[in-house]
Amino acid sequence: MNLLLFASTVLIWGTTWIAIALQVGPVPVLVSVFYRFGTAAALFLVILALTGRLSLPQRRHQPWLLAQALCLFSLNFLCFYAAAAYVSSGLISVIFSLATVFNALNARLFYGDPITARTLAASALGVAGLICLFGPELSLAHGSATLIGVGLSCLGTLFFSLGNMVSRRNSASGLATVTANAWAMGYGALLLLGCIAVTGTPIIAPPSPTYLAAMLYLAVFGSIIGFTTYLMLVARVGSSRAAYATVLFPIVALTISTVFEGYHWGWVNALGLVLALAGNAVMFSKKRAGSSPRQAPADTDRGTDRAANDAAPFTRPTR
Repeated sequence: MNLLLFASTVLIWGTTWIAIALQVGPVPVLVSVFYRFGTAAALFLVILALTGRLSLPQRRHQPWLLAQALCLFSLNFLCFYAAAAYVSSGLISVIFSLATVFNALNARLFYGDPITARTLAASALGVAGLICLFGPELSLAHGSATLIGVGLSCLGTLFFSLGNMVSRRNSASGLATVTANAWAMGYGALLLLGCIAVTGTPIIAPPSPTYLAAMLYLAVFGSIIGFTTYLMLVARVGSSRAAYATVLFPIVALTISTVFEGYHWGWVNALGLVLALAGNAVMFSKKRAGSSPRQAPADTDRGTDRAANDAAPFTRPTR
């Protein structure tokens, strides 16, 4: 099941770049992101209602759903879209792959998870692989515009990681992933609509069937299915291991680019692919047979068998 969730996340998020590219045009970025999550939330809530699974989360969960909306379904995407005006998508992909490191650090900070040697080794291999894959694009980055783009990309990745932590808390507190995602996407769409109103951004209707098809793909596959499979994986195997999907989905994008855009592979690119796949093998290899039962939870980032304890840092009363 974990492999299916991981593979689904990588394949879906690895193809969303095509749909995003098809949305570039007369519609402002803020409006495009609103269209995506507004559509996703509406469809998600209707599906849950029709299947008898729609329920209103308790009041104690509402602040955390709002936090999830801010981190995963609004602010992070605004940062990444804004960064695309300053730096290449390749550089953004490399920075986003640092979600593995951000998640390891945040899981340590909020949940007390140990930062294992496996996580560090896999993250290093994955980032090194992406640097090789996108080396030519990285070499072209220069100037203050690059610093702005890098800063926005890092901020977007931080929001993404914090959203992982909030989602992990919500799951550990008994909220079903589909329920939390549906409501959080709705809240995210409302937040984006508020930003549109405050900034006076013009709302332009989808200009073409191509744009509309791309928007629906991003809403249904990229948002409803992709985020659900990813956050289910976070709940099952831990945030550090789940975040390794961020290293592999740029490789899927490059594979598609090879077929449709004539991307050419050299030996440095091939080395990058090997390093990234090696990192994947390290991250998901089974623990040594000699490991004691007490060591297993740390090695797997403490999955759902300790989910109740995971929620404690967020639910502990403050003085």
